[in-house]
Amino acid sequence: MSGSILLILRLVMTLTLYAFLGWALLTLWRDLKRQSELVAARQTPPITLSHQTGEGSTPYYFSSQEILIGRDPVCDCQMDDMTVSASHARLSYHHGQWWIEDLQSTNGTFLNQEPVSTPVVITSADELRCGQVVFIITIGDSQSNETSV
Repeated sequence: MSGSILLILRLVMTLTLYAFLGWALLTLWRDLKRQSELVAARQTPPITLSHQTGEGSTPYYFSSQEILIGRDPVCDCQMDDMTVSASHARLSYHHGQWWIEDLQSTNGTFLNQEPVSTPVVITSADELRCGQVVFIITIGDSQSNETSV
């Protein structure tokens, strides 16, 4: 009798162990699926650079994670102004924020009248000046089809 009780206890323990392993794997799979959905849902918020001129403003819309500003034709935001360096500044989105970085430009990059010497976080309504070119930054607004890049 004690042998049959021992066999039954072993079977119950084995079934319990397999049930626990199945539950643990199911929980891990659900968490992994949820995390992948969260990562897939993360998107770079769009950013608008409104170029201030005497006649008004010209908006440039961007949705990529990195934007180069400069005179060079390969720049995402090309400015035809002699006070802007070929590769003047870089806007990049990381750690959940937009950042501005001066690329050792000749005439400097200024954020809200302060010189940018290290990467700095930018927010909506900030004023960005590259040489003599002034931009007003808007983050997260819906894009129109006008000057979309």
